[in-house]
Parts: sequence; structure tokens; C-alpha cells
Amino acid sequence: MHLKGRKPNTSQFVALVALFAALNVISDSFMGIPEMPSGVWYSWNFIMEPITGIVLGPFAGFVATFIGVMIGHYIYFIDVYEFLFTVGAPLGAMFSGLLFRGRWKIALIYYAALLIAYFVSPIAWQLPIWGMWDTYLGGAVLVLIVLMVKKGSWESQLKKRSSYALALCAFAGLEADVLFRIFVFIPCQTYQLFYGFDIEALRLIWIAGAVATPLKVAISVFATILIVPLLIKTIERINLFKE
Repeated sequence: MHLKGRKPNTSQFVALVALFAALNVISDSFMGIPEMPSGVWYSWNFIMEPITGIVLGPFAGFVATFIGVMIGHYIYFIDVYEFLFTVGAPLGAMFSGLLFRGRWKIALIYYAALLIAYFVSPIAWQLPIWGMWDTYLGGAVLVLIVLMVKKGSWESQLKKRSSYALALCAFAGLEADVLFRIFVFIPCQTYQLFYGFDIEALRLIWIAGAVATPLKVAISVFATILIVPLLIKTIERINLFKE
């Protein structure tokens, strides 16, 4: 299950990227879930997000997810502002792919920068601090991955087809997506510019998000653990990646 350092067969890989883009379209447009834009997802695309990044890699995972969510949001149209928020999905896929391959530096800088941006926003201190508990946990998971990479234990986890490593990559990637949406919503002040929410509405959104977002993350992490090993075995069987 370890794809690091392997080169793809180009034509087959392009077809695989197209397939994943199509799956992202379906998951993003089918059975949408209308909610407040509190950092949680409107659709079922959160399930495909880490799977796409881990299997395809950071760049191809970003491209496939980006194409998928843009088309999906057009099919299941909510409002034009959602096209901005949904950029978090390809970013989440990218970071799951990066971390799966032990490339943590960009992810760590990104996470630190967006958390700082949130906490320097004055309105952030008027919202429940505990409402983002899963995002803080995502930062802790990222630090744990960094320590494992530095100690040399990350490679062995991947070679053993570890569900533990897959869960960490999926969780950190999904929370990177959530953090981007929070960044757009609070530091960029779209809560006011686009939606006209007051502080009371934001507090309700934060409380709801503290329950809904972790639940969806848990579903996606579980799906990643179940699906990714099967996909990797299939890819190895058809010799899509060459040493």
C-alpha cells in the first residue's frame, strides 16, 4: 500500500483521475445536505475527499477533487458563494495525499497560519472556543505525524498497510478542509459580507458544527480505512504504478 516513489503509467493514471473526478461529482451533487456554512459539508463529498488524495497523490488528488466539486456544486446549486468555500475540499484531499507520503512541512505551515489568522480575528473570541475542538485535535494529529516521520516510524506504518496511518492522514486532511472554510468564513468576514450573520447566529453555527463536523469526519475516516486498502490492491494488481 506504499505508493511513494512509484511512477504511474500515464494513460491509465489519467483515466483513474477522470474516474475519481466523476466519483467526486456524484458524491458532491447527490443527496445534498442543506446546512449553515459552519465549516461542515453540504454534500457527501467529505467521504471521497481523503480517499482521492491518498490514492492519487497530492497534485492529482487536488485536481480530481477540484473538478468534481466544481461540477457537483453546479449540479446541486446552493449559491455562488459556495464555490469559494468548496475549495477546501481539494485542499483537504491534497493534504491527505501529502501526509500519506510523509510530506508534512507545507501542511504544518498551512495549519499554523490559518489558526493564527482565526485567533487574531476579534470576533473569534466571542465564539465558543471549544466549538472547534476537532480542528485543534487535527493540529495535534498533524504534529503526531510529523514526530512519526522524524523518528522513522511513519514508513513502517505505511508498509504494514496500517489502518492507524490511514486514519491519521484522513483526519488531518479533512480538518485542513474545515480550517480553510473557517478561514474564509471568519477572518475573511464572509459571515457578514455574504450572509449577514450576527454574533448570536455565529454562536449557534459553532455549537452545531462542534457536533456535526466531527461526526462526518468519523464517517469519512472509517470509509477511508475500509476502502483505500482495497483500491491500492486493485491498483497494484493492474500494475498502474511502476517501481
